[in-house]
Amino acid sequence: MVADSYGPARHHVVTGAAGGIGNAVVTQLLSEGNTVTAADITYPREIVRVESSLPGALYRVGLDVGDSDQVDSVTRQIWETVGAVDSLVNGAGVIATGPGKDATDDDWDRQFSVNAFGVFAMCRALGPRMAANGGGSIVTVGSNAGTVPRSSMAAYAASKAAASSVTRSFGLELGRENVRCNVVCPGTTRTSMIEGLGSDEALVAGQPDLYKSGIPLGRIASPEDIASVVVFLSGDGARHMTLQEVVVDGGASQR
Repeated sequence: MVADSYGPARHHVVTGAAGGIGNAVVTQLLSEGNTVTAADITYPREIVRVESSLPGALYRVGLDVGDSDQVDSVTRQIWETVGAVDSLVNGAGVIATGPGKDATDDDWDRQFSVNAFGVFAMCRALGPRMAANGGGSIVTVGSNAGTVPRSSMAAYAASKAAASSVTRSFGLELGRENVRCNVVCPGTTRTSMIEGLGSDEALVAGQPDLYKSGIPLGRIASPEDIASVVVFLSGDGARHMTLQEVVVDGGASQR
């Protein structure tokens, strides 16, 4: 493997790898010559090597991060088959929008299962292994909805706030073993999650009647905008950063 711009090539595990942000993270990591195990609920369960035109080595495996047994089994297989893991990117996520009064128990349970418990299960499975192996990085893709209240996103926002807290708590526990734990909080990003939320113009302008501010930079983020920050935090350029929530939302949450 070749060296990337932040140090030697590493083995990164990315969950939610078939999604917009997850796929962009995988592509950037491969472009820098890293080994990437891309995990997603839509992939077949067996670990397979996938041909890629990019410099790095790509593997894929099916994984439901909300299933504790699957997480334990698959992460063990990844470690034993592909190799020691240097970096985890928690990119798996689901969303259901609508007024809180209309949200169902299933809406709540599914979003917490994937967005919050999935992060906890992955950190629990790989964090201690990385610590015993000399260190590593965990980056969770959260949301700016987890940092400020959002109308029609009560369960989603709560699950993302929980994911951030879980990640940074692991950072406290694993810091002395050189495992860094950070959170990237995107705002409105051009992925399938924003389908049905309104036109580009409306999303950029915001909705004052719902107390939702607009985007000062005047554009919707691309998945690559978010992936660049995730990849930076996963590399040696961020070696003294941990327990951080980095908001990448074009200024929408004004923080």
